[in-house]
Amino acid sequence: MFGRMMNNYYYGKSGKGDFRKEDLPQNRRQLFRDTLKTRLSALCRINLLYMLIFLPAMLVIMFSFTNILSTTSNMMLVEQNDYAGLVEQLNQNEQEVTITEEQYNELKNANVDLGGLLDSTVFNMLLWLIPCLAITGPFTAGLSYVTRNWARDEHAFIWTDFKDAVKANWKQSLVLSVITAILPMAAYVGWRFYGQMVQSSMIMVIPQVLVVLVGLIWSISITYMHPLVVTYALKTKDVIRNGLLLGIARLPMSVGIRLLHCVPALIGGLLIWFWNPMIGMLILFAYYALIGFAISRFITASYTNAVFDRFINPRIEGAKVNQGIYTPEDDEEDDEAAEGETDN
Repeated sequence: MFGRMMNNYYYGKSGKGDFRKEDLPQNRRQLFRDTLKTRLSALCRINLLYMLIFLPAMLVIMFSFTNILSTTSNMMLVEQNDYAGLVEQLNQNEQEVTITEEQYNELKNANVDLGGLLDSTVFNMLLWLIPCLAITGPFTAGLSYVTRNWARDEHAFIWTDFKDAVKANWKQSLVLSVITAILPMAAYVGWRFYGQMVQSSMIMVIPQVLVVLVGLIWSISITYMHPLVVTYALKTKDVIRNGLLLGIARLPMSVGIRLLHCVPALIGGLLIWFWNPMIGMLILFAYYALIGFAISRFITASYTNAVFDRFINPRIEGAKVNQGIYTPEDDEEDDEAAEGETDN
């Protein structure tokens, strides 16, 4: 009984049909809405599988953000309050706090050290994230393959298709995830390094901006790269080249999709900053643990399917276009099939 339950949970129930021809969506917006409604529970299930590999990165971000929030609060407390105001704010929890003017001056002079601590915390977070993010690439390929199929109303088993896609694409996806993991650290170090040199020469603003620009271009181009890996037989250099070309050519939409993925994190950040840090982090963690990764990848798959149908598939002989969407050709194919059966 337990084995059957687990099999149904990860493999799905047999005999469950997809859309009939007459029920096919008329456009991509309708296709996205209908497939999301159909696959919502499956997205939750595959998200639980995928988030396990992201758990180390999530923990690193949570602990680092807690330290950053604490350090930033201390810096603001010193900068925005005079001696009397600081004492009053420290005593708001109804516990008497004693601080002398000498201690206040020492705390104010230590503001530079707090800034250094903040810089160190960010650096350590980005450093620890390199191995945590680098190992996620092959599993992102598995999730990209399954959500790509679901987004165009094709069947995909949660476990077997996920596993097969990981096995078939792990090398290319690992290269992409390693680059993705290293770039934030490189951009941060470059920004800090050239930022210090700007004080002596304003011309150093150019390389400082270029370093950050490279990271931003990669962040919008990676949207296309994992779907390219699981959809086409391309070399790694061609995956990167085509991803960069699509990211730049579709710049407004590429930026829009990336910003859309940041909305849950932004909402969580606002809850943490303006409401309750612990509850805000728990809500954000719960969202990504339950469905956050899968829904983000499903949105990406729906978008990249449309982009590939417009720019790539028409140039490939025999490639299917507008899968899952009703087209007049569907009726023509049915008529031809019916005529063939009549002749026989």
